[in-house]
Amino acid sequence: MTFAINSPNLPNSLNLDNIRPQIKELQPNLVNWRRSIHKRPELGFKEEITAEFIAKKLREWSIPHQTGIAKTGIVALIEGGKPGKVQAIRADIDALPIQEANEVPYRSQHDGKMHACGHDGHTAIALGTAYYLAQNREELHGTVKIIFQPAEEGPGGAKPMIESGVLENPDVEQIIGLHLWNNLPLGTVGVRSGALMAASERFSLKIIGRGGHGAMPDQTVDSIVVASQIVSALQTIVSRNINPLDSAVVTIGEFHAGSSFNVIADSAFLSGTVRYFNPLLESIIPQRIESIISGICDSHGARYDLDYQQLYPATVNDPRMAELVRSVAEEVLETPMGVVPECQTMGGEDMSFFLQKIPGCYFFLGSANPEKGLAFPHHHPRFDFDETVLAMGVEIFVRCIEASGKNN
Repeated sequence: MTFAINSPNLPNSLNLDNIRPQIKELQPNLVNWRRSIHKRPELGFKEEITAEFIAKKLREWSIPHQTGIAKTGIVALIEGGKPGKVQAIRADIDALPIQEANEVPYRSQHDGKMHACGHDGHTAIALGTAYYLAQNREELHGTVKIIFQPAEEGPGGAKPMIESGVLENPDVEQIIGLHLWNNLPLGTVGVRSGALMAASERFSLKIIGRGGHGAMPDQTVDSIVVASQIVSALQTIVSRNINPLDSAVVTIGEFHAGSSFNVIADSAFLSGTVRYFNPLLESIIPQRIESIISGICDSHGARYDLDYQQLYPATVNDPRMAELVRSVAEEVLETPMGVVPECQTMGGEDMSFFLQKIPGCYFFLGSANPEKGLAFPHHHPRFDFDETVLAMGVEIFVRCIEASGKNN
């Protein structure tokens, strides 16, 4: 189910009545932390400034933590005063290779780099949650790990963090995470059981033909003709090989060939992406892609070099954890209409690796405010969000931890 951000079925303002005073008081700090991070964006596995900013705050609050995990990742550990579960919160800390176009006091000071996806907000919310839980640790049931993960935008920091043991010692029993989401308006939460975000895969393909004179095609193997047929044929995978009830995407994003109007190109280069929700498609789509490429190349006497990479699996929420987030969101929002059911996107997320290991839930926190001009899409050079949402993110995280912390 999808909603426009100005849908009459959704609230157009944020209800702060259900955010506890101690978290409301954090709001100016949350904004300052977010803006400080926004000013100094860093790409995946190079988040040294961001990591030091996080570590400095954790040291100030006397929160035990480990740095340098998967290069720039950090894990904070908050032990409660009462027995209970071991839970985790995950936030990503990296930025994108985008030149910011916003004219704001906190605009990026690093040319060609920008927090254009809300990770600066995710980090601020996780810091606020860590501070609140540490200040109230005597009432906290169990233990909470706050995972600050690098390189979500690529090449992927979740898997190496897991391989480094962030879910162990003590063993994490469940995990939650959020994504600020400008596809939903301020005051909403998008959450669902099952697949929330798609598997993300990419491929690059070189078609090797035989070049020659544009007036003598019979002496050549035209790589552009071969590649063009492949582009068209690949579109039949979703329409003819995938169950119509399953969602999938095969997109060609690059096509490069040729250097002159009268020269038949010796080779052509293509690259594209594949997205799907159903894990059963993990082997079907790559096999069909290569089968189509191989068949067309054989029919024309061309050769090919295919590099296929499976990046992130689908982000699949545990039903019990999704229900926990939904119930907490309804309490905070005070209206079921603020919770958008069956919210999905073909975007990918490496939170998926955590959810493959332990039960958890990843959800969208609506952050768009068109009235303030804060509704540009993710990865846009003018992306920004309504910072009022930061305190709500902390409140939802804290309530989820409180609601499920006790061992049952």
